[in-house]
Amino acid sequence: MENLSSIFKEKNLKLTPQRYAIYGYLKSTKSHPSAETIYENLKTTYPTMSLATVYKTLRTLIDLNLVQEINVGEDNFRFDACTDCHPHIVCTKCRCVDDIDDADFSFVDEIAKKHTNYEIQKHKLYFYGICPNCV
Repeated sequence: MENLSSIFKEKNLKLTPQRYAIYGYLKSTKSHPSAETIYENLKTTYPTMSLATVYKTLRTLIDLNLVQEINVGEDNFRFDACTDCHPHIVCTKCRCVDDIDDADFSFVDEIAKKHTNYEIQKHKLYFYGICPNCV
């Protein structure tokens, strides 16, 4: 996270304690939290931080390509500090979001290119099902 300071400085942005905490929280979890969850988990440590600050910080982190926004449907946005292209799976009952690790879906780009003639830059791949806790 020492790199974070230089990225903010390069873009002439101030790295506030709240911004640092929000990014640190995302880096420390694989739970793909919502903005509200991040706010609830940090508000005791940062009592002057508002939910609006969390949303603005998340937008900044997305713009800097430090965080990705995951749209799991029904206006339910989650956030992930892993910006590498990787698939997610969403439980249709409890709405938890998990990474699908160690699976190679690079062939999806080739199929899309073959059928469209587009030069594929990136993709987002979501699967939906029922997690083991909800079965």
